[in-house]
Amino acid sequence: MKAVRFSRFGGPEVLEIVDLPDPHPGPGQVRIAVRAAGVNPSDWKKREGMMDRELPQTMGYEAAGVVDELGEGVADVAVGDHVFGFSAEGTAQAELAVLSYYAPIPPSLGFAEAAALPAAVETATRALDQLGVGSGSTLLINGASGSVGSAAVQLAVARGARVIGTASPANHEYLRSLGAEPVAYGAGLAGRVRALAPDGVDVALDVAGSGVLPELIELSGGPERVVTVADFGGAQERGVRFSSGDAGRAIHALGEIGESIESGRFSLPVAQTFPLAEVAEAHRVSQQGHVRGKLVLLVG
Repeated sequence: MKAVRFSRFGGPEVLEIVDLPDPHPGPGQVRIAVRAAGVNPSDWKKREGMMDRELPQTMGYEAAGVVDELGEGVADVAVGDHVFGFSAEGTAQAELAVLSYYAPIPPSLGFAEAAALPAAVETATRALDQLGVGSGSTLLINGASGSVGSAAVQLAVARGARVIGTASPANHEYLRSLGAEPVAYGAGLAGRVRALAPDGVDVALDVAGSGVLPELIELSGGPERVVTVADFGGAQERGVRFSSGDAGRAIHALGEIGESIESGRFSLPVAQTFPLAEVAEAHRVSQQGHVRGKLVLLVG
């Protein structure tokens, strides 16, 4: 099968499309013929050597496609079913992928829209669970217009929370459409938030990793009230929880999101699609930031 891989750290130019042996599912897993795979900021961070240091590395943790092989004990899907989910091996940006966690693609979605869901929905749900966001909570989200941020806005609103979200002014109307109260990021953030919430907020989620943890701590009342999914160094320095899948994923979110999508209470826009062969360009766009929605690779 053809797959994205890199054998040295560096810019997008180190990415290659290579031939790898076809994978096969283990117990409880399924293999899919990949139709679309999500692109995440962690991809370019891995490529630049900011995360795993092993070489070579394949790419991609989320995909959507058609089931073509079942692992031992799998009885909830059949060959030919359309599913989306996670590749634990990190080889989703390929013609074939083994999914360790999966769910049926909601009927109203195509493969590209489904491939946009797993990482954003799971990450947002995990962070909201860790913060204890529920009815009556006031939540501040730093970086609310990207894929994880906009997922977190919608999921928090569905829980009955009040959401204040930071974004560039061009994305403020978009945040309002999701149910959030927008504020501009940058200098003076705390004052703008207090203009909306004079007593501060109950909890805060940092999705952007833009160095605002001190302000989030001040606005929420302490580091234990803040979770970041983007600023590992800042979390260590400030005593803030850094949320990663290593501590347990919110896999339940994959099976739950379909109902919200079909009822019109949740959507995650696909900002741009690229053929698999143009993965380097997808990385360039991702690394520039300010993407509203999700970048997706189309396969097959």
